Amino acid sequence: MAFIRKKQRERQLQLYSRERFSLLLLNLEEYYFEQHSANHIQHKGSQSERKIRGSLKICSKSVIFEPDAISQPIIKIPLRDCIKIGKHGENGANRHFAKTLSGEISLIFSQVYFIKEHNIVAPYKIERGTMEYVFELDVSGKVEDVVETLLQLHRASCLDKLGDQAAMITAILQSRLARTSFDKNRFQSVSEKLHMECKAEMVTPLVTNPGHVCITDTTLYFQPLNGYPKPVVQITLQDVRRVYRRRHGLMPLGLEVFCTEDDLCSDIYLKFYEPQDRDDLYFFIATYLEHHVAERTAESYMLQWQRGHLSNYQYLLHLNTLADRSCNDLSQYPVFPWVISDYCSAELDLSNPGTFRDLSKPVGALNKERLERLLTRYQEMPEPKFMYGSHYSSPGYVLFYLVRIAPEYMLCLQNGRFDHADRMFNSIAETWRNCLDGATDFKELIPEFYGEDVSFLVNSLRLDLGKKQGGQLVEDVELPPWAQSPEDFLQKSRDALESDHVSEHLHEWIDLVFGYKQKGRDAVEAHNVFHPLTYEGGVDLNSIEDPDEKVALLTQILEFGQTPKQLFVTPHPRRITPKFKSLPQTSSYNASTADSPVSPGEESFEDLTEESRTLAWSNITKLQLHEQHKIHKEAVTGIAVSGNGSSVFTTSHDSTLKMFSKESKMLQRSISFSNMALSSCFLLPGDATVASSSWDNNIYFYSIAFGRRQDTLMGHDDAVSKICWHDNRLYSASWDSTVKVWSALPAGTTGAQRLQFELLAELEHDVGVDTMSLNAASALLVSGTREGAVNIWDLATATVLHQIPCHSGTVCHTAFSPDSRHVLSTGEDGSLNVIDVQTGMLISSLTSAEPQRCFLWDGNSVLSGSQSGELLVWDLLGAKISERIRGHTGAVTCMWMNEQCSSVITGGEDRQIIFWKLQY
Repeated sequence: MAFIRKKQRERQLQLYSRERFSLLLLNLEEYYFEQHSANHIQHKGSQSERKIRGSLKICSKSVIFEPDAISQPIIKIPLRDCIKIGKHGENGANRHFAKTLSGEISLIFSQVYFIKEHNIVAPYKIERGTMEYVFELDVSGKVEDVVETLLQLHRASCLDKLGDQAAMITAILQSRLARTSFDKNRFQSVSEKLHMECKAEMVTPLVTNPGHVCITDTTLYFQPLNGYPKPVVQITLQDVRRVYRRRHGLMPLGLEVFCTEDDLCSDIYLKFYEPQDRDDLYFFIATYLEHHVAERTAESYMLQWQRGHLSNYQYLLHLNTLADRSCNDLSQYPVFPWVISDYCSAELDLSNPGTFRDLSKPVGALNKERLERLLTRYQEMPEPKFMYGSHYSSPGYVLFYLVRIAPEYMLCLQNGRFDHADRMFNSIAETWRNCLDGATDFKELIPEFYGEDVSFLVNSLRLDLGKKQGGQLVEDVELPPWAQSPEDFLQKSRDALESDHVSEHLHEWIDLVFGYKQKGRDAVEAHNVFHPLTYEGGVDLNSIEDPDEKVALLTQILEFGQTPKQLFVTPHPRRITPKFKSLPQTSSYNASTADSPVSPGEESFEDLTEESRTLAWSNITKLQLHEQHKIHKEAVTGIAVSGNGSSVFTTSHDSTLKMFSKESKMLQRSISFSNMALSSCFLLPGDATVASSSWDNNIYFYSIAFGRRQDTLMGHDDAVSKICWHDNRLYSASWDSTVKVWSALPAGTTGAQRLQFELLAELEHDVGVDTMSLNAASALLVSGTREGAVNIWDLATATVLHQIPCHSGTVCHTAFSPDSRHVLSTGEDGSLNVIDVQTGMLISSLTSAEPQRCFLWDGNSVLSGSQSGELLVWDLLGAKISERIRGHTGAVTCMWMNEQCSSVITGGEDRQIIFWKLQY
């Protein structure tokens, strides 16, 4: 899984560097500055004197010597334990140094650690007592500089206050970074153009590595200040698939870059010193990705999961990534739920609901008796109150599970020691019992429990993890009786995660961890309240002036764990099996044509549930302007979008059909069929042909592939006001008082395939028809006339079912509700009228101060385009306007919405098209 792949990458880097040394040998918040080839002189001046060849590494809180011979242990000397530092043989080593040719450095100290002797990962051995070590540098001329550096770092380590220590070390680090810059000789090509360079740190679990970030028009580079583990890390922008801004240490300083779609393990995680540097780099990469990679949001993943396009496992991975969880940050490691509650039976029965954990409750609320005790304490607690004194995810919990594959991380976190043997991850069942009954144990699981790599369950490294009280060695994790092997355990865990029961209840756990029950009153009612410091925004570190308090607070936050970023503020829809197919691909919510093809959004779906649309529409007030383009000389009248979302087609009163590239944001084609205005357009299935209606009485069919007019239908005696398409049938409305239904079949087999039209029906009106639309099944048609009448037609019999004179003046737009039970119409009189299809009764009427020229609706809420250029969100049940959204500078004349209801395109009299996105 994520951490295992991370370890594999680190091993590859270790092979590159040929070192046993690792940044994990450093203390938390410690930096590795430089290294020097050197000898460790043992028993200096005696007959038994010998030299151990290796590398001397200068770190911010310690000196580390790594012998070349793996039989020799790595030596770590904490600077705070040093008594004297200087050139060997000199008195007053802490003072100025005499000019000598000696290349030897003397350290007198009271404590030393021995690590990885014979390259075996084990608890550090400690030797105490006053002792002296002498190191001989290969380059004697560097001795004075090294000693000065060590003395400076020693002074920092010996300061009484942690805040003062951190401030002095930071000043030393920033001084070193200021004296260096990125080596441009590392560019892959001489033609690369530099965009920006800044200081940053590369983040890996428990440690960070300072250096310089550089980005060109083709590549992202990071050059470590210390050259470890390699001189430069580079990522080609063409390989980047995702980029996320992260909070690191509760500050908006992190940036994580992925070259894969579905992996939790990123290719680089950077922490910047200034938020502006982070944001500049993010926007540069994000702008590059806009032209190459589809944007992904929690809502888009949620819709894919609902429809079965993502497994439960994949969906949880994506939510973790979007919620700032990263395998590079153990305080924000990805979190997964316990789903099984039966670890005692010989057989695992996934058809029995009793097998599963209650996903509607946090772990701390699963045991009723324990919860009652916690609630009693909560009620008696002064503000700020919290129910649980520990979190469900923390660095300690992550490494509790992963100690068998990441022992060095555990040793780093716990100052060179493993936990007590009886507190180790010994048994699945025992761990689950502790989570149910323990006074302070509320931990969830990690992704590895649902992966395929069993190494975290098996002591394959033969680590000496100690003996339990009964004398048994800590070896492999004890599995439940129903698991025949570690592989079988993971397989059955995956089966449980993907089971029908979990699929039907996973949304309840998402509400707790990523959703609306994470904070506020809903969290209190769900018994889901953790310490305030764990929440995003729980503390403003910038407002804390005392450096000691800030360091202590940050340490507490990082060690305690952090709650994921909140992704949803409304109840998460459940995953359900769709009971029906949605509209065909040639039908879509569209105010300028009822039959646009499948959505242009980044995700395409054959079908969407009513719940999915309800979620989108419940957030329609959060529609935000994304981009706008002025591409016509007069008002835009129609919008159609290709199935992959790359091309947008528009018609206008300026008589042109335009083809606009969403990717390049450039106009690709402009076509004129006559000197008369075009009134609407749509794409035929297959996206090879676009049709447009004209005030010159004709309908034109344009071949996109061949770049020419393919067909012309001269079907009316006056201007054609609107056209629609469904199932090889063309519907056309005209000022000649008719709506005509045509059969359209291929005529011949030429490259630009032409169509043969046959008139099937003619729906007569008293006056000119300005608008029309079809219901989902294309069995009914509604039309609106210039004298204010709304007509509902039965297409099977070509007869009018109802004629409702409900507007004074022209009807601007009409549309059926998704269930075809109601019709909504808007008119020049400013009214919005709801009509019952079965009875033809006007059941509701709302009035606005200005005409609503076009609209989209879901049967309950309406998004309308007004004469003034605003978008209005209407609550039909509440009979009120919920939101006003500023948009065009003239009337909004046409609207288009994708099938998942998350993207909108509008056209207006200001000659612009505006792209809108739904921001949850």
